[in-house]
Amino acid sequence: MEDNKKYCFLPEHSKNEAILFCLGCKQFMCNKCENQYSDRCKNHTKIKFDNNNQKDTFIGYCLEKNHLNLLCYFCKQHNRLCCANCITKIKDKNNGQHSNCDICLIEDIEKEKHENLKENIQKLDNMSNNLKDKINELKNIFEKINENKENLKLKIQKIFTKIRNEINNREDKLLNEIDKLYDENYFKEDIIKSGEKLPDKIKKSLEQSKIIDNNWNNNKLNLSIYNCINIEKYINDINIIENEVKKYTLKNNLNIKFYPEENEINSFIEKIKNFGKIYKNKYSFKKCPININENRKFEISGDKDNIFTKLKEIKYGWELFVNIL
Repeated sequence: MEDNKKYCFLPEHSKNEAILFCLGCKQFMCNKCENQYSDRCKNHTKIKFDNNNQKDTFIGYCLEKNHLNLLCYFCKQHNRLCCANCITKIKDKNNGQHSNCDICLIEDIEKEKHENLKENIQKLDNMSNNLKDKINELKNIFEKINENKENLKLKIQKIFTKIRNEINNREDKLLNEIDKLYDENYFKEDIIKSGEKLPDKIKKSLEQSKIIDNNWNNNKLNLSIYNCINIEKYINDINIIENEVKKYTLKNNLNIKFYPEENEINSFIEKIKNFGKIYKNKYSFKKCPININENRKFEISGDKDNIFTKLKEIKYGWELFVNIL
């Protein structure tokens, strides 16, 4: 973006914004130069920028870069003052911007501009009287439009928050169902943990049992019976493991699956990606949950297949089912 600000003519002050223009020197000066060149320029006419606002301060010279010529010409096409560099036929850098325009001397346009001045003063006076009210009216309109926009965004956020909540609730419910089904129909993990230690225990017990059996009459009776009880317990534990293995290898074993299949999941995801459209009433969409009515109010609407049944599908859909093979 072009910088329209004017800076001090001195290279060492080139970053300082100019606060005045010296007509004698034809130079822009900053506050430091004003004091530095006060003696040399004391007889020159200086034009200070109002509140340092260069754009609204007229100095009679062209402010195009590297021009600084008197504004002696008028461009009828662009309704602006020009200098000799602006209208030159040689186009180079900032020269010749108005070389192909309808140009006249400012004296030639003086009468026309003067005649229009009084009429324009009256127009501006009338317009300025109502300007404050118009600005306030525009401000109120903007606030209402902005309020409608924020309300629409809030409604959209509420709908998608509801969708997300339903999805999360459905996920939690399905995960809990899986835990329940497996806990009710399959063995517990502690059977495996205890079974892993069983071989070593059985090995030691067998060794002790053989010794007791060979020396039955020489051992204490309670020790021999205690060992017999352990052997019976280990046999029972082995039977439990064998029964579990046998149970889960039978043909009528439970087969728990998750529905829907991959292609149906992808189809549902595509529906979510394209869920919701925003349109004005002059456009027609059959399944759009959001629109702008005639009063410029934003609304959320849609047929049953578009919004609320989708929430119902999320809430109750995607079920676990059990097959008996």
